[in-house]
Amino acid sequence: MQFTVTRQNLHQGLAAVSASIPTKTTLPVLSNILLETADDGIWMSGTDLDVSIRVKVPAEVKETGSLTVPGKKLQEITRELPDHPVEISTRADQIELACGHARFKLNGLPADEFPSLPAVQFEAGMGVAGGDLQSLIHHTSFAVSTEESRPILNGVLWELRDGLMRMVATNGHRLARMAVPTGPSEGGSTSFIVPPAALQQVQRLFKDVEQIQVAWDAGDGGARKNHLGFRSDGVEVYTRLIEGTYPNYEQVIPKDNDKVAVVDKRSLESAVRRMAVVASDQTHRIRLTLEENRLHLNVLTPDLGEGHDELELSYNGEPLEIGFNATYLLEVLRYMPSQEVRISFKAPERAATLEPSVAEGDDPVDYLCLVMPLRLLD
Repeated sequence: MQFTVTRQNLHQGLAAVSASIPTKTTLPVLSNILLETADDGIWMSGTDLDVSIRVKVPAEVKETGSLTVPGKKLQEITRELPDHPVEISTRADQIELACGHARFKLNGLPADEFPSLPAVQFEAGMGVAGGDLQSLIHHTSFAVSTEESRPILNGVLWELRDGLMRMVATNGHRLARMAVPTGPSEGGSTSFIVPPAALQQVQRLFKDVEQIQVAWDAGDGGARKNHLGFRSDGVEVYTRLIEGTYPNYEQVIPKDNDKVAVVDKRSLESAVRRMAVVASDQTHRIRLTLEENRLHLNVLTPDLGEGHDELELSYNGEPLEIGFNATYLLEVLRYMPSQEVRISFKAPERAATLEPSVAEGDDPVDYLCLVMPLRLLD
């Protein structure tokens, strides 16, 4: 293998792929990046066996071939190289790099030791709008669970319906759900449970992409989907899907919350953040008391102290006192895509829902967050 590439292209390609290299692994080849020649460039691939990234960079190929090379070391070397063309060649399982007066040799491993990437057929997949996909990931993936006791909740549910694309994430205490309209679906309805680590790579690598191709492979005669692939302009991301059935989230979303408050998001965020300072490190509990057009926020932590604050808001329902985890409340507010938030309640022991409050004439946003209450102790 022999090719010449600009230092900038080499660095950008390595930076994209190296995010999939595991920090610790018992399989040495996973610390390496696979380099493969193409007609007009070089394909670089990295994987941790769950998420794989493949990127094509322009290069002048003089001799075809493939080899895996130490990813982090090659990236560190490339970062420090002068801004000159980089000549790369291989001899047996060793890569030789020349740039200006700098010369390096790194020991690699044969390409056939590198794990095969998932057999995803993009031609049989579908196209999704990059901006819509970015928005769904941004507004929901924060809510996934990090506990290993319920692996299904460690992923984001991605539903594709005819004319609708929706993502849902929850840890059992708070939930985020967002949907965007799409064109007619040729493949009918389907759904996946996607690890958030893969969605983070999609966010990072397809930031300004207008259209992304999405496809999946399937086992058991098509009954089960094992891997999902994303592709656009010489960048590919593959991920292993989380197997299992996602809980029926619609069952936990209350339909009869009849006490409605509309509040300025920044003001509420500020007040909750202040109260959180003196909230318990274990429960992060704050007490909200709603009365006509006014909200009282209270915290009492016996071994630390107490706090009180008040806000004006729009509310004309019956007085209500309810407790929340301040951390969950702040997370939900941070991702709310509007200046004002519509919060709906039913009773102190029932979940509250938060939705964007958009001005009349503005496009509605199909976004809902749910926060479970905490029991208030007198």
